[in-house]
Order: sequence, then structure tokens, then C-alpha cells
Amino acid sequence: MSPFVFAAVLGAALLHAAWNAVAKVGLDGFAAILLIAMAGGVASFILLPFFPTPDPASWPYLAVSVALHQGYNLGLIAAYRTGDFGQVYPLARGGAPLMVTLAGLLVLGEPLDPGPLVGILVLVSGVWLMARRGGGTGLPDRRSVLAALLTSAFIAGYTVTDGLGGRLAGSPHGYALWLFALDGVCAAVIYLGVRGWAGIRALGPALPAGLGGGALSLGAYWTVIWAMTQAPMGMVAALRETSILFALLLSVLVLKERAGPWRLAAGGLIALGAVLLKTL
Repeated sequence: MSPFVFAAVLGAALLHAAWNAVAKVGLDGFAAILLIAMAGGVASFILLPFFPTPDPASWPYLAVSVALHQGYNLGLIAAYRTGDFGQVYPLARGGAPLMVTLAGLLVLGEPLDPGPLVGILVLVSGVWLMARRGGGTGLPDRRSVLAALLTSAFIAGYTVTDGLGGRLAGSPHGYALWLFALDGVCAAVIYLGVRGWAGIRALGPALPAGLGGGALSLGAYWTVIWAMTQAPMGMVAALRETSILFALLLSVLVLKERAGPWRLAAGGLIALGAVLLKTL
């Protein structure tokens, strides 16, 4: 992975942590997550005329990814209903890099040297330690664990799908914008079907934060899709999960939340894994 791609993925991880912080906009999880998806769709529709249309060879991947993103949104909402954010979020994110790495090795035949593989394992260990002790009281209940692991599978699925689709699209930028545009439309249909027009009106006070979160989300995953055309998907997927480290730093430095020794140790492992990915 080149230094420029490495830095870009770290930047995407920071954006990802930022939009998840913005997701706490005073709405319930269902409304907040779908509002951000809808806002990302609006931003994408504005930008679509300025970028090439993806090659038709990538359209099946685009369709599958849109469906997987809806599963991800709904799985994350279900996990947050009964679980603590500090544990559910790392647990949902933590399994995906391993799944993506295995898919890259066994299915796609992507070469991965032992050094980067060690970095991925160290980083994922930190993510899982954060999930184990992130809320301070062990794992969340069984329903939250199952929902989080299902969400992790959706993350791995759309990551591999978008890695392949972005490579076939001719323009990963056009692919990313069409993905977010279609995802926003689906999110709007789901939200409208569940909450109705009264629910749409209720989003008004949170709209500025939602638009900001949508822009951050678009920028973060747009960068990741491009990066997967430049480097092995497993490495990009693992490095992306440094978003959990950035979330920890934001909570301590900006929100003035207390971080116990377990969270600090997990953050250290995540940081070490990122360093190993770059240096080994």
C-alpha cells in the first residue's frame, strides 16, 4: 500500500468516526441512520453529473451492494436497540476485516504477505478487545451480539462487492456516487414506509446534522472504494477500522469522556496494527 493510499484510508477512517458521532443527533437509531443515508444520497445526486457513469459490467455489483447496505443499516439499528454503542459498534466492525481478508485470499486470489497479515490480526484484536470491554461490563446481551455479527457479515459482503464493482466500473468515483444515490433512495422508501410523512416532518430539527453526517459518510466510503482499486481489499478493510481509534480519541479529547485501561489498551492495539500494516 502506497503512503498516499495509506493516508487516504486513515482520513476516511476519521470521517467515518465523525459521521458516527454526528449520528447522535437527538433522534432514535432508526431515524438517525436512515437520515444520514438519505442525506448522502442527496449529496450524490448533486455530484453525479460531474463524474462518469459506471461501466455496465459493474451494475450487478452495484445492485447487490445497495441491497447489502440496507441489511447493514437495519442490522445496526437492531443491534443498537438492546446493546451499548461502545460495544456494539466495534463488534459489528471487528469481524468484517477478517472476512474480507479471507475472501481476498481464498476466493479472489489476492496476494497478502505475512507482514500485513500480522498487522490485520493485531488491529482486529484491538477492535474485538474494544467490543469486549468497550462498555465496561463484558459483552452485550445475546440478541445484540447476533445482530452485531450479522451486521459485520453485511459489512464484509458489501466491502468485497464494492471492491470488485469499483474495479470494473472504469471510474470508482462514479460507482461510489451511484451507490450512495441508490442507497439514499432505498433508505427514504424504508423510512417513509415505516414512519410516514409525519416521520419525515419530524426530521426537520435534525436536518443540518443529518446533512453533515451524510456528507462525511459519502466522503469516507467514496475514499475506501477508490482505495480498494489501488490496494488489497483486506488491507484497506482493516485499516478502515482505525475509525474506532479515532472515535475513542474524539470521545476523550472533544467530548471529555473517560477512557478506562481496557479501552486504552484496545486503542493501542488498533494503532499498533495500523503501524504494522504500513511498515511490515
